[in-house]
Amino acid sequence: MRAIWRTRAVIVLSMLVSAGTAFAQTPMVENGTLEARPLTGALDRELDALVTRATDPMWVGYAVATNPRGGDNGCWSSRDGFVRRVGPVKLEGADTVYVLYRLADHRVDRIQFSSSECPLDAGGLTVRWLTGVSAAGSLDWLTRFVTGDSGRRLQNQAVVAIALHADPLALDRLLSLARTGKDARVRGDALFWVAQRAGTKAMDAVSNAIDNDPDTEVKKKAVFALSQMPKDEGVPKMIDVARNNRNPEVRRQAMFWLGQSGDPRALTFFEDILQR
Repeated sequence: MRAIWRTRAVIVLSMLVSAGTAFAQTPMVENGTLEARPLTGALDRELDALVTRATDPMWVGYAVATNPRGGDNGCWSSRDGFVRRVGPVKLEGADTVYVLYRLADHRVDRIQFSSSECPLDAGGLTVRWLTGVSAAGSLDWLTRFVTGDSGRRLQNQAVVAIALHADPLALDRLLSLARTGKDARVRGDALFWVAQRAGTKAMDAVSNAIDNDPDTEVKKKAVFALSQMPKDEGVPKMIDVARNNRNPEVRRQAMFWLGQSGDPRALTFFEDILQR
């Protein structure tokens, strides 16, 4: 499980690459038609109108800034998982991510995203491309799929897309979802991505979930989120959870991830437990 999540995190976070390139507003589209124009009003009204008119399948998308990160750069995209598309390894990667929605039958049936290194194969469909989209507008639209009645796949895709945004509002959205999301699975997803950003806010949100979330599965996901944080932050908290949490399943989860950490403090903790 840990290897799967780490692979997903590395692949997605590798899209948050080194800054230094121009903001790539318009993609290259293959096997389809690109119709690009500036956004002139509110994003939600524009997308609502497109959804209302969409009978045959089509795509609509835009570019937003993503967090500058070092890492293995190149062309990455998502569909139902995270897939690496083999290509040249660029030493200076892009600082944008493409967010795309597949529309059909008057609804959004898929959210997809890719690095701006990738040409888009539209499968013979039209791609309506909006330039000048703000991070706030994008986050407001994506949050609909997490807080409404969307299916599980769309919820998960929306949470990941929110996490890819560089704007500080994205972290605020993730923290809010981790604390107050109506669906336990959404709270767990948000906790995972909060942990990738680390910092005091992340630790507060994860600790709050462990202490106060009513769902044991969310508590266990919060412990896993601790295992993803820098060891000087995550390991001491996991030791505290393993010693003191009242929920035996949560304590076992903390012990499991401590055992996987390879940290000397975890070994000292286990020695102390065994010598009692």
